Amino acid sequence: MSFEDLVTLLAGRRVAVLTGAGISTDSGIPDYRSPDSPPRNPITYQEFKGDPDFRQRYWARNHVGWRFMDRAQPNAGHRAVAALEARGVVNGVITQNVDRLHQAAGSRNVIDLHGHFEQVICLDCGETVPRAQLHERLVSLNPDVALGLEVPEIAPDADAVVEDFATFVVANCEDCDGIIKPDIVYFGENVPKPRVERAYAMVDDAQALLVVGSSLTVMSGLRFVRHAAKTGKPVAILNRGATRGDPLADVKLELSISDVLPALVEAFVGRDAYDSYPAAVT
Repeated sequence: MSFEDLVTLLAGRRVAVLTGAGISTDSGIPDYRSPDSPPRNPITYQEFKGDPDFRQRYWARNHVGWRFMDRAQPNAGHRAVAALEARGVVNGVITQNVDRLHQAAGSRNVIDLHGHFEQVICLDCGETVPRAQLHERLVSLNPDVALGLEVPEIAPDADAVVEDFATFVVANCEDCDGIIKPDIVYFGENVPKPRVERAYAMVDDAQALLVVGSSLTVMSGLRFVRHAAKTGKPVAILNRGATRGDPLADVKLELSISDVLPALVEAFVGRDAYDSYPAAVT
């Protein structure tokens, strides 16, 4: 299949976009399952809540990795999706990512399916605080952690490769001393039902579904592909490597996301829309 097949499939249709970690790799955030990705074991809710040693290891690594995630900037793919939304081609974005780069690029109607890394939540009292505020507490509790450390590898959830964590001090909730967790849906947790219902509504409001940078390995994303196909909406997938949704795809491309999405902007609304839109939202 070719780029022209993608244009033909989507032309004249209102498109819902479902994105995964692959759209953020050109922003320096590695994904989980592309052909070049190293083996990774995503965090489970049970590990995080039930094992204090695991939490210590997690927060030591996240304390370093979060700083790098927080500096990441939207790439051409994010900006192209935002430009297509601004011109009415895209009705919204369902993202499996937690990096908030779609919002940084200017997308307005975004469902953070798995939450986002900009805030943390207490598992005991439910209090939420900005992640930046927690960062300052972790800095004061761990003044010897080298903030200038170069991190060779970071996972999409800000888990950095840091081996020395034995003395790291974990911060608990300031209100109730409960366990603090990033406000992210971990493996073993369910996406909140209202969020899922909003995502289904976004797909129902669209006339086609475009999947970008997701292997669709987990059901939280695959269900929307199945729903679109079941309701007769065409499905296009842009991803490096096979996905679980490939049998349902009308078009499947394994091309550069940062090349294809700006080309879609040019095909549908003109190159000027892409060239000018990032400047308009910065």
